[in-house]
Amino acid sequence: MKVFDKVKSKFAVLLVASMSLFSIPIQASLVIEITDGVENALPIAVVPFQQQGSMRAPEDIAEIVQYNLRRSGRFAPLPENQLPSRPSNLENLVFENWQGLDIDHVIMGSIVSRPDGLFDVEVRVVDILRRQQVLGKRWRSIPRAQLRQVAHQMSDDIFFELTGIPGAFNTRLAYVTVRNQGDQRHYTLEVSDSDGHNPRPILRSRMPIMSPAWSPDGTKLAYVSFETGRSNVVVQHLDGSKREIVADFPGINSAPAWSPDGNSLALTLSKDGNADIFIMDMRTRVLRKVTRHWAIETEPSWAPDGQALYYNSDRRGQPQIFKMDLNSGQEDRVSFEGRYNANPVVSPNGRYLAMVHASNGFNIGLQDLYNGDFIVLTNTFLSESPSFAPNSDMLVYAMNRDGKGQLAIVSVRGRSSQVLRVADGQVREPAWGPRISQ
Repeated sequence: MKVFDKVKSKFAVLLVASMSLFSIPIQASLVIEITDGVENALPIAVVPFQQQGSMRAPEDIAEIVQYNLRRSGRFAPLPENQLPSRPSNLENLVFENWQGLDIDHVIMGSIVSRPDGLFDVEVRVVDILRRQQVLGKRWRSIPRAQLRQVAHQMSDDIFFELTGIPGAFNTRLAYVTVRNQGDQRHYTLEVSDSDGHNPRPILRSRMPIMSPAWSPDGTKLAYVSFETGRSNVVVQHLDGSKREIVADFPGINSAPAWSPDGNSLALTLSKDGNADIFIMDMRTRVLRKVTRHWAIETEPSWAPDGQALYYNSDRRGQPQIFKMDLNSGQEDRVSFEGRYNANPVVSPNGRYLAMVHASNGFNIGLQDLYNGDFIVLTNTFLSESPSFAPNSDMLVYAMNRDGKGQLAIVSVRGRSSQVLRVADGQVREPAWGPRISQ
């Protein structure tokens, strides 16, 4: 109760601080540059969708789908000027026109505007070799503001149909932008679509914001704020209904990580002297101390089954990754490649462990937890904060290029890379959110 009263008091202070927003330039979308071509990407055709009705759709759905498939690194859409025709349904698709183009699948569809101002959207995926439709889906009564999300849902469906892997386009990113105004820095925690569109600020502060972490249901963000002059762990509901400091203990309060069921938060606290990992029950706020060592133990990441934590410890003299079984308390070292491995993140499917690995600078390393294989995914010198897409197929991370903080995305196979930047500042601390409920 004593801790809870203290938290309530600090929440009042923080709420006032959060309301004293300042004037900064309007946030801009992340600009994505696909920097590397991908060998062996599958050729595919995405035909511009036929528009019907009196009102033109504000979004080019075919273009969004084409871009999503391209940036996945698995597909190479045919340029529009090389399309032999523009069919919108099976009746006007002439298969002979597409044979010989080395294309297995054609994606086509239509957007129909209705008298009530809503739209009906339809997509078809056709297997050219087998001469049959393999996916057909229709969205009805869609408001214009939701057409872009429909395009991302459509991309997820197509990606799954063609690869067997769930798509991760209908998702969001959280990140921190840093902009200078005069001699002051301004930090903004933002959330955008996975392709950088529709950014919106969650928090603006003149003090650093760090380590955003999505709740499993995508309704909340936990993060570290320095608004009170020192580190606090804050949980904020994205619908704007609630914002609360949950860790305001003496010393370090950092590195929040939600448990897979969303009921607990692992975090690093130094309230007892050393930096150790604790688990907070989010219903009762009761803390459970997990690690008890003189070394610095930090950056917890949950195993997908919620039965273990991976974390960074320098108990061997240099940061390495350890794993603790939460039932037995047994600890095991799991990283052995090189002298420095930190910032562990487990993929949602439990197969991969990403980390910051010292190798010709600091790059993103990936360990296959099934067979022990280890690869270095990046070559960007100063990389940090890896975060998996919910389908475990790609990673977003922060890097420094030309002295400027930017984000980048790389596939777990090391193929394809994209750079995400803002025009007037730096961007860092990325966190890839869960799928958006449909």
